[in-house]
Amino acid sequence: MSIEFVVHDAGDSVGVVVVEGVQAGQALTGWVMHQDQTLNFDVLDDIPIGHKLAITDLAEGDTVIKYGVDIGRVVQPIKKGEHLHVHNVKTKRW
Repeated sequence: MSIEFVVHDAGDSVGVVVVEGVQAGQALTGWVMHQDQTLNFDVLDDIPIGHKLAITDLAEGDTVIKYGVDIGRVVQPIKKGEHLHVHNVKTKRW
């Protein structure tokens, strides 16, 4: 089994893509490190290596958790499997 994304903890809302060439519609397998579990689902967008993908549906105003840390708030709804980046998540710092 190959792993295409990693998640630190089951409480996280995003995973990080760790392979090149992820394309919309592709079935991915992710590893939840802390619980040593796997996740499987189809991605909805092309996602570059090192970028985030939603592992759960997120509503506008939700907090995004990555590696157990609050990394920002959702500024437009994000579906499970979508690319998470500056177009739909903003920092809470300013």
